[in-house]
Amino acid sequence: MYTYDTLSQAVNGLKERGYGIDFNLEFDCITCKQTLVSLLPSEFEITEVYRFEGDSNPDDESVVYAIESKHGHKGVLVNGYGISADPIGDEMVKKLATNYTN
Repeated sequence: MYTYDTLSQAVNGLKERGYGIDFNLEFDCITCKQTLVSLLPSEFEITEVYRFEGDSNPDDESVVYAIESKHGHKGVLVNGYGISADPIGDEMVKKLATNYTN
């Protein structure tokens, strides 16, 4: 497992290791508008998770997920948690929560 001090270090480190797609969290899936990839929770695994708090405000919390799909897509999903989390469906909540290891 790798360690990173900042969110940008985590994203850059993952991209250097082949996680090149920038995923966005939707209500019931993750998507990449550049590659038109859309994945349901059953179609991907979370291989690494990194949590960060904001330097000036502890409410500025984020989490970085390293994602690998069953189809060979590898990318990064960045999302807030706590008060800044995006609204998502039950399946996605379970997927992200069960892989919340760091």
